[in-house]
Amino acid sequence: MSGIGLPTHTIVDDFVAPACDDFVAILYQDDDILLINKPSGLLSLSGKNPLNQDSVHYRLVHGQEGMSPAFPQAKLPHRLDFGTSGIMVVGLHAASAQHLNKQFQERTIQKRYLALLEGWIADDLGRITAAIAKDKNHFPRVKICHTTGKAAISEYRVLQRLDQPRRSLVQFIPVTGRTHQLRIHSQAMGHPILGCDLYNSVYSEQMADRLLLHASDLYFKHPTSGERLHGVCPCPF
Repeated sequence: MSGIGLPTHTIVDDFVAPACDDFVAILYQDDDILLINKPSGLLSLSGKNPLNQDSVHYRLVHGQEGMSPAFPQAKLPHRLDFGTSGIMVVGLHAASAQHLNKQFQERTIQKRYLALLEGWIADDLGRITAAIAKDKNHFPRVKICHTTGKAAISEYRVLQRLDQPRRSLVQFIPVTGRTHQLRIHSQAMGHPILGCDLYNSVYSEQMADRLLLHASDLYFKHPTSGERLHGVCPCPF
């Protein structure tokens, strides 16, 4: 009797998110979209584990304290990592979400991030082009791999160099949108994002109590009017 092939790697996600007491703040609202500020430490979507029910989407659909009314048809055309804070655009009905999804797929939506990195970056401007692949042995991490990875491009500009300890405040412009792209690209150039638990140095994870990565700006077309919009979300660090 022939055996049944089993997968070589079994991916187990046993992460349970700690409670997040910070609120999802509405930055802008009309009949078609919301612009919101996601706090660090909150999932964008609820996880399969029932202990990870709390999320941006869950709070929008079911309501939260200080948010009235709820938005039962809310859809997220894009997401932010659990530790990343900042601006997200929400579709309030299927047509607007579909239009926004198309803009993300066609890469016509521009995103800007702010991050605080370990050490002083030598160049004021730079471009990182390290390809990214899934790391099947260390889920949920990804890895730099120039043979099997997908093209990934991040541009950066140093806004400020801080001392005691040495840190660099950087604006990132992701040209592509790979999983954990800015986090692993920062590590690859020798300056991991402070507070990062996945791509860090001996010191960087201990230098902040959260991931110091913030989605600050979003440029996109309104799904109904076609007007070009620029959403801004103040940085908390």
